[in-house]
Amino acid sequence: MLKYIAISLLTLTSASLTTACGSEKDDPAPSAGEITFSSTELSFSDAGGEETVTFTTPGEWDATTSSTWIHLTKSDQLSTSGRITVAVDPNPSRDPRSATVTVRSKGLRGSLTVSQEGYTFVPTNPDIEVPEGYTLVWADEFDGSELDRTHWTHEVQSPGWVNNELQTYVNATYAGTPVSEVSDGTLKINCFKAADGRICSARIYADVNTGWTYGIFEAAIRLPKGKGTWPAFWMMPAGNDFSTTPWPRCGEIDIMEEVGYNPNYTSSSIHCESYNHMIGTQKTAERFTSGAQDDFHVYRLEWTADYIRTYVDGQMLLNFSNDGTGNFSTWPFNRPFYLILNLAWGGDWGGAMGVDESALPATMEVDYVRVFQK
Repeated sequence: MLKYIAISLLTLTSASLTTACGSEKDDPAPSAGEITFSSTELSFSDAGGEETVTFTTPGEWDATTSSTWIHLTKSDQLSTSGRITVAVDPNPSRDPRSATVTVRSKGLRGSLTVSQEGYTFVPTNPDIEVPEGYTLVWADEFDGSELDRTHWTHEVQSPGWVNNELQTYVNATYAGTPVSEVSDGTLKINCFKAADGRICSARIYADVNTGWTYGIFEAAIRLPKGKGTWPAFWMMPAGNDFSTTPWPRCGEIDIMEEVGYNPNYTSSSIHCESYNHMIGTQKTAERFTSGAQDDFHVYRLEWTADYIRTYVDGQMLLNFSNDGTGNFSTWPFNRPFYLILNLAWGGDWGGAMGVDESALPATMEVDYVRVFQK
């Protein structure tokens, strides 16, 4: 289904501007004339695109927008006949958005209001089993030839950034070797030792700026082998300001973690201000998952306003209930969180029993990631 971006193009005369907006200190006194556009509407598919608007002005002009998802190419700015190419990025969010492009000339303003509908998910696999009462709202089946960068973002960080981990997180490749790749229907997150001695891996975020509030979050994953590996499938709050709401107060949901020195024991945890491993109060459950490093297993989070529950292959692992007090310290899980997949090397937990570099390269393989909501 295609969506469209409607752009309302307003023609403003100096008289109407004086009446509606008043004068502005940064603009000279209005001059006679008007800004007249060639079209009153521009349309784009949900994949984004670009269109060109032409217009006449009383004199030299400029165009601006505060939006980061609209890009302007301006031509003939010294002429009274101007042209702007308006390019719009795809909208990865399920929420609609809008912004304004403003044209100024000789004290006049012309405004282009740009609005875009939210992203609607269309599954590539129509046979996905949807939990009763839920709708599939997002998924990546990794059926293509590369990672979908409109939804996935790579973290780039040096060793020791968190948990005293030894790996460097890089963007897609390092010295020509991929840390993340899509092939044969799966995503591979690779951890390897480069020729210069650097240990490289990937940490990728799904819809990091928007996230989801409540739902069922599911992934089928085959875990890596080797002492030092630390794979994880987890969530953090979208748009969190860590300067004002630092970890663990901000909240964290760990759907699946495993460390290579304790193979096939998978765990789930939640962290918040009242319950976290720094003070020994974290809520964690662990179970032996036979063949977790040899075969794909399904790790699921069911998150509602009342509880957080995790499952491995359909069997409940962790059950954490909202205490209903409205206390952010015990339940910060009432706002959007985004998904994370990563493969760490060493660190406080992954390296607690040392690391074995003979295990490198190691790969965490993901068959799919799916999100369902009511």
